Amino acid sequence: MLTETCRPLRVACARIVLICLTAVSLPGCGALYVAQAARGQWQVVHARQPIDKVIASDKTAPVLRDRLTEVRAARDFASRELGLPDNGSYRSYADLKRPYVVWNVVAAPEFSVAPQRWCFPIAGCVAYRGYFKEDSAKKFAGSLEKAGFDTYVGGVAAYSTLGKFKDPVLNTMLGYGDDELAAIIFHELSHQLIYVPNDSEFNEAFATAVEQAGLERWLKLRGRESDLGRLKARRERQAQVIALFIGARTRLAALYKTKLAPDAMRDRKREIFVSLDEQIADLEKRLGVRSSYRNTGKSLNNAYLASIATYYDCVPGFQRLLAREKGDLPKFYDSVRELTKKPREERHKLLCLTPPSVTETPNDDSDRAGSAGSGD
Repeated sequence: MLTETCRPLRVACARIVLICLTAVSLPGCGALYVAQAARGQWQVVHARQPIDKVIASDKTAPVLRDRLTEVRAARDFASRELGLPDNGSYRSYADLKRPYVVWNVVAAPEFSVAPQRWCFPIAGCVAYRGYFKEDSAKKFAGSLEKAGFDTYVGGVAAYSTLGKFKDPVLNTMLGYGDDELAAIIFHELSHQLIYVPNDSEFNEAFATAVEQAGLERWLKLRGRESDLGRLKARRERQAQVIALFIGARTRLAALYKTKLAPDAMRDRKREIFVSLDEQIADLEKRLGVRSSYRNTGKSLNNAYLASIATYYDCVPGFQRLLAREKGDLPKFYDSVRELTKKPREERHKLLCLTPPSVTETPNDDSDRAGSAGSGD
């Protein structure tokens, strides 16, 4: 299965939690949104237990004990072999008694492929808002839809507080296989290593590139070279699906620059998405797989494409940079840090597909998009 086709369904880094907790005394974060973020983060912190303690407990189910043993090994590998932070993150476990830890809301204007961004002190602008209750996320998305936005709501298995808290492994992460779970840990720790405010695309693609390189090295260390071929084949299939999303997004961007009347624009937009859906179905048939997009039951729209772009547009550039450093991760990290010193536009020109102009929204309660929903 193309289980990695849409990363937002698997893992997204709900920086909003960190944003609001660090900005709670500052203007800009709506009080209700801050409150739901603080409550949700407190629940996560309160539920965690050291992984060693959970493994040692007679009350722990054998299946969970085995999974956490694998997690512990992958966590140690991440710091020892990948140069990722050696701290308390992902050394504890928390069972939240629900399928996702956070539900992210992504939005884009009706006639734009650029994601809506919400801006906060300290952490800058991000292309999504995270809610600890699904109903709250849907309520906020509904208010955006009434304001004319395309929206996408996706459940999130894991998130990072960028090292501000000792992030635990969550029960929401255990629905994935051991390899995917290791990849999530590599991804999230990468955000603690390098994170640039105001550039979700850069941050997510960097973490994705590290997780992919890390997973390959993890499999080799475990003597599973035979699985590398299957991993490569899965990524090639994934790339084909992503290419279809990119193509549709490019056509839509061109369409939105025209001067068509709104009704004509909507008709043409609908045609492009119908064509994309047919292309995906055809690719699935040829490959004999089913993409994660079809497993969601979600409708294709600008926001969905924006969520894909946030994670994948810049990945090839990071892969080229790692190859240029001959796979040396410390040198790669140094090169990435040099890129963080450049203006956003210059970084994207070097690494990414040509990005569309973005729609930024300061998180001000007087702003229609930024205040359309609450966390209650």
